[in-house]
Amino acid sequence: MNAETLSRAAEILATSRKAVALTGAGVSTESGIPDFRSSNGLWSRFDPMEYGTLGAFSRQPDKVWKMLGELLRIVDAEPNAGHRAMASIEEAGILKGIITQNIDGLHQKAGSRNVVEFHGSLATFTCLSCHDRTPLAIVLENEIPPSCPKCRVLLKPDIVFFDEQIPPAALAGARQLIADADVMLVAGTSCQVMPAATLPGLILANGGIIIEINLQPALADIAAAVLTGSFAETMSALTAIIRNDFRG
Repeated sequence: MNAETLSRAAEILATSRKAVALTGAGVSTESGIPDFRSSNGLWSRFDPMEYGTLGAFSRQPDKVWKMLGELLRIVDAEPNAGHRAMASIEEAGILKGIITQNIDGLHQKAGSRNVVEFHGSLATFTCLSCHDRTPLAIVLENEIPPSCPKCRVLLKPDIVFFDEQIPPAALAGARQLIADADVMLVAGTSCQVMPAATLPGLILANGGIIIEINLQPALADIAAAVLTGSFAETMSALTAIIRNDFRG
């Protein structure tokens, strides 16, 4: 972690007019949630096209729930120091909101309030027959796979499968956050999954600045400051500098 780059990133954030964040799986690995594409991630054991599409769920929901049952384990994860640090600069008024590709809810657990869950979340489950929603707490009280209390049809978690569109509310929320933003803090994402991957470019197109935190930087050619290292350690250090050097 380069001290000069860290200080520059802190100054950019502290003096920004409207800073927002875009986060991905890398911000949660230190909370014990493997990246989906890592060697021990979910897609190493379940083919994403066989288990990760709405079409597959519609045809064989019981089969897809073999994968979803493992996915539910992430609901017990706790936020790491990076999540808490990001929440603290939101509370301080520096970060105006977060667009996350994660479905784990850890930003909210850490105290972040303005979070756009771009790929949905595990907080609720929908019946594809009657369209009633069931909260996670009720699902966890019953056997897995869970059935709709009304129809007895297997419930689908409100996450975005590969062949689904981004929910309109999430798109609208992301657009609202990006509007007039002059800084985007990109953390823990490879910026390869569309359409989330287009969001940093929209910031640049509006004359904004990108800061990246990543073990393996993806935006080194366009970011004003690239912080290579773990999310928890780097975000904590960045927040400490903002608090000590720019906020008193």
